[in-house]
Amino acid sequence: MLTDFKCKMQQVFEMSDLGQMSYFLGMEVSQTQQEIFLSQKAFALKILNKFSMLNCKATSTPVAIGEKLSSQGNFEKVSESTYRSLVGCLLYLTATRPDIIFAISLLSRFMHCCNKKHFQATKRVLRYIKGTKSYEMFFSKVENMKLIGYADSDWAGSIDDMKSTSGYLFTLGSTIFCWSSKKQTVVAQSTAKAEYVAAAGAVNQAIWLRKIMANLNQH
Repeated sequence: MLTDFKCKMQQVFEMSDLGQMSYFLGMEVSQTQQEIFLSQKAFALKILNKFSMLNCKATSTPVAIGEKLSSQGNFEKVSESTYRSLVGCLLYLTATRPDIIFAISLLSRFMHCCNKKHFQATKRVLRYIKGTKSYEMFFSKVENMKLIGYADSDWAGSIDDMKSTSGYLFTLGSTIFCWSSKKQTVVAQSTAKAEYVAAAGAVNQAIWLRKIMANLNQH
Protein backbone atom coordinates (compact mmCIF):
# COMPACT_ATOMS: atom_id res chain seq x y z
CA MET A 1 0.00 0.00 0.00
CA LEU A 2 2.82 2.40 0.91
CA THR A 3 4.72 1.61 -2.29
CA ASP A 4 1.60 2.15 -4.41
CA PHE A 5 0.91 5.47 -2.66
CA LYS A 6 4.48 6.71 -3.25
CA CYS A 7 4.33 5.73 -6.93
CA LYS A 8 1.10 7.66 -7.42
CA MET A 9 2.53 10.71 -5.62
CA GLN A 10 5.64 10.64 -7.80
CA GLN A 11 3.46 10.62 -10.92
CA VAL A 12 1.79 13.87 -9.85
CA PHE A 13 4.56 15.70 -7.96
CA GLU A 14 8.29 16.06 -8.50
CA MET A 15 9.67 14.18 -5.53
CA SER A 16 12.24 11.57 -4.55
CA ASP A 17 12.12 8.65 -2.14
CA LEU A 18 14.75 9.13 0.57
CA GLY A 19 13.99 5.81 2.24
CA GLN A 20 13.39 5.32 5.94
CA MET A 21 13.60 8.57 7.89
CA SER A 22 16.62 8.97 10.14
CA TYR A 23 16.83 12.76 10.56
CA PHE A 24 14.23 15.51 10.27
CA LEU A 25 14.41 19.19 11.32
CA GLY A 26 16.97 18.58 14.05
CA MET A 27 15.34 15.35 15.27
CA GLU A 28 17.11 12.01 15.06
CA VAL A 29 14.87 9.02 14.31
CA SER A 30 15.83 5.42 14.98
CA GLN A 31 13.32 2.80 13.78
CA THR A 32 12.85 -0.95 13.97
CA GLN A 33 9.81 -3.14 13.30
CA GLN A 34 8.73 -2.90 16.94
CA GLU A 35 9.88 0.50 18.18
CA ILE A 36 10.83 4.09 17.32
CA PHE A 37 13.19 6.42 19.16
CA LEU A 38 13.10 10.21 18.71
CA SER A 39 15.86 12.43 20.08
CA GLN A 40 17.58 15.78 19.60
CA LYS A 41 21.02 14.81 20.87
CA ALA A 42 22.88 16.60 18.06
CA PHE A 43 20.82 19.77 18.60
CA ALA A 44 21.43 19.61 22.36
CA LEU A 45 25.18 19.40 21.76
CA LYS A 46 24.90 22.31 19.33
CA ILE A 47 23.21 24.45 22.01
CA LEU A 48 25.84 23.51 24.61
CA ASN A 49 28.62 24.40 22.18
CA LYS A 50 26.97 27.68 21.09
CA PHE A 51 26.75 28.94 24.67
CA SER A 52 30.14 27.54 25.77
CA MET A 53 28.68 24.93 28.14
CA LEU A 54 30.12 21.73 26.64
CA ASN A 55 32.46 21.25 29.58
CA CYS A 56 30.06 22.34 32.32
CA LYS A 57 29.26 20.23 35.36
CA ALA A 58 25.98 18.31 34.96
CA THR A 59 23.09 18.70 37.41
CA SER A 60 20.22 16.34 38.19
CA THR A 61 17.29 18.79 37.91
CA PRO A 62 16.51 21.60 35.44
CA VAL A 63 15.28 23.97 38.19
CA ALA A 64 16.63 24.39 41.71
CA ILE A 65 14.14 23.18 44.31
CA GLY A 66 12.13 26.05 45.75
CA GLU A 67 13.63 28.64 43.40
CA LYS A 68 11.40 31.65 42.66
CA LEU A 69 12.16 33.96 39.75
CA SER A 70 10.90 37.52 39.52
CA SER A 71 11.09 40.50 37.20
CA GLN A 72 11.74 42.69 40.25
CA GLY A 73 15.04 43.18 42.07
CA ASN A 74 18.37 44.89 41.64
CA PHE A 75 20.15 42.11 39.75
CA GLU A 76 22.61 42.98 36.99
CA LYS A 77 21.04 43.16 33.52
CA VAL A 78 22.19 40.78 30.77
CA SER A 79 22.00 40.91 26.98
CA GLU A 80 18.36 40.45 25.95
CA SER A 81 19.32 39.11 22.52
CA THR A 82 21.55 36.41 24.04
CA TYR A 83 18.91 35.44 26.58
CA ARG A 84 16.17 35.27 23.93
CA SER A 85 18.38 33.22 21.64
CA LEU A 86 19.12 30.72 24.43
CA VAL A 87 15.49 30.39 25.54
CA GLY A 88 14.41 30.07 21.88
CA CYS A 89 16.86 27.19 21.36
CA LEU A 90 15.61 25.49 24.52
CA LEU A 91 11.98 25.93 23.41
CA TYR A 92 12.76 23.99 20.22
CA LEU A 93 14.41 21.28 22.30
CA THR A 94 11.11 20.70 24.16
CA ALA A 95 9.80 18.97 21.00
CA THR A 96 11.27 15.74 22.41
CA ARG A 97 12.00 16.80 26.01
CA PRO A 98 8.84 17.19 28.12
CA ASP A 99 11.04 17.05 31.23
CA ILE A 100 12.24 20.64 30.64
CA ILE A 101 8.94 22.20 29.54
CA PHE A 102 8.15 23.72 32.97
CA ALA A 103 11.60 25.28 33.28
CA ILE A 104 11.51 26.77 29.78
CA SER A 105 7.94 28.03 30.23
CA LEU A 106 9.09 29.77 33.41
CA LEU A 107 12.20 31.32 31.84
CA SER A 108 10.31 32.55 28.78
CA ARG A 109 8.31 34.91 31.02
CA PHE A 110 11.35 37.16 31.44
CA MET A 111 12.29 37.83 27.81
CA HIS A 112 11.70 41.58 28.28
CA CYS A 113 13.34 41.98 31.69
CA CYS A 114 16.08 39.36 31.91
CA ASN A 115 18.81 39.73 34.51
CA LYS A 116 21.76 37.77 35.81
CA LYS A 117 19.62 35.52 38.03
CA HIS A 118 17.43 34.52 35.06
CA PHE A 119 20.52 33.79 32.97
CA GLN A 120 21.96 31.63 35.75
CA ALA A 121 18.67 29.68 35.77
CA THR A 122 18.96 29.07 32.01
CA LYS A 123 22.54 27.88 32.49
CA ARG A 124 21.28 25.39 35.07
CA VAL A 125 18.93 23.98 32.40
CA LEU A 126 21.95 23.62 30.10
CA ARG A 127 23.81 21.78 32.88
CA TYR A 128 20.82 19.45 33.21
CA ILE A 129 20.81 18.87 29.45
CA LYS A 130 24.55 18.10 29.59
CA GLY A 131 23.80 15.13 31.87
CA THR A 132 20.69 13.98 29.96
CA LYS A 133 21.56 14.70 26.32
CA SER A 134 21.06 11.04 25.42
CA TYR A 135 17.42 11.01 26.58
CA GLU A 136 15.01 9.84 23.88
CA MET A 137 11.26 9.55 23.28
CA PHE A 138 10.37 5.87 23.02
CA PHE A 139 7.40 4.56 21.02
CA SER A 140 6.57 0.86 20.86
CA LYS A 141 3.71 -1.30 19.58
CA VAL A 142 0.97 -1.90 22.13
CA GLU A 143 -2.25 -3.88 21.99
CA ASN A 144 -4.36 -1.39 23.95
CA MET A 145 -4.28 2.23 22.72
CA LYS A 146 -5.62 3.85 25.87
CA LEU A 147 -5.60 7.63 26.28
CA ILE A 148 -4.42 8.60 29.78
CA GLY A 149 -4.00 12.14 31.07
CA TYR A 150 -2.35 13.70 34.11
CA ALA A 151 -2.77 17.25 35.47
CA ASP A 152 -1.14 19.23 38.25
CA SER A 153 -0.53 22.80 39.37
CA ASP A 154 1.44 24.85 41.82
CA TRP A 155 -0.19 27.62 43.83
CA ALA A 156 0.86 31.26 43.44
CA GLY A 157 4.13 30.15 41.85
CA SER A 158 4.69 33.54 40.23
CA ILE A 159 5.72 36.04 42.88
CA ASP A 160 5.20 38.94 40.45
CA ASP A 161 1.42 38.50 40.01
CA MET A 162 0.66 35.56 42.38
CA LYS A 163 -0.68 33.45 39.51
CA SER A 164 -0.33 29.67 39.49
CA THR A 165 1.04 27.37 36.81
CA SER A 166 -0.95 24.54 35.22
CA GLY A 167 0.61 21.46 33.73
CA TYR A 168 -0.75 18.41 31.92
CA LEU A 169 0.48 15.50 29.85
CA PHE A 170 -1.19 12.71 27.90
CA THR A 171 -0.01 9.25 26.99
CA LEU A 172 -1.37 7.06 24.22
CA GLY A 173 -0.01 3.56 24.26
CA SER A 174 3.67 3.54 25.13
CA THR A 175 4.71 7.14 25.66
CA ILE A 176 3.87 10.80 26.20
CA PHE A 177 2.73 12.56 23.03
CA CYS A 178 1.11 15.78 24.31
CA TRP A 179 2.22 18.07 27.13
CA SER A 180 1.93 21.64 28.39
CA SER A 181 3.09 23.94 31.18
CA LYS A 182 1.39 27.35 31.28
CA LYS A 183 0.69 30.16 33.71
CA GLN A 184 -2.99 30.43 34.62
CA THR A 185 -4.93 33.52 33.50
CA VAL A 186 -6.68 34.01 36.85
CA VAL A 187 -5.39 34.42 40.40
CA ALA A 188 -6.36 31.32 42.38
CA GLN A 189 -7.21 32.15 46.00
CA SER A 190 -6.63 28.58 47.18
CA THR A 191 -4.72 25.47 46.20
CA ALA A 192 -8.06 23.80 45.41
CA LYS A 193 -8.96 26.47 42.85
CA ALA A 194 -5.52 26.23 41.24
CA GLU A 195 -6.01 22.46 40.90
CA TYR A 196 -9.51 22.90 39.43
CA VAL A 197 -8.22 25.37 36.83
CA ALA A 198 -5.44 22.92 35.87
CA ALA A 199 -7.93 20.04 35.68
CA ALA A 200 -10.32 22.08 33.50
CA GLY A 201 -7.51 22.85 31.04
CA ALA A 202 -6.55 19.19 30.88
CA VAL A 203 -10.18 18.12 30.32
CA ASN A 204 -10.53 20.60 27.44
CA GLN A 205 -7.42 19.12 25.85
CA ALA A 206 -8.70 15.57 26.45
CA ILE A 207 -12.00 16.33 24.71
CA TRP A 208 -10.13 17.76 21.71
CA LEU A 209 -7.80 14.74 21.54
CA ARG A 210 -10.76 12.33 21.71
CA LYS A 211 -12.44 14.14 18.80
CA ILE A 212 -9.27 13.80 16.72
CA MET A 213 -9.04 10.11 17.61
CA ALA A 214 -12.71 9.60 16.68
CA ASN A 215 -12.00 11.12 13.25
CA LEU A 216 -9.28 8.47 12.89
CA ASN A 217 -11.75 5.72 13.95
CA GLN A 218 -9.94 5.30 17.28
CA HIS A 219 -12.87 5.50 19.69
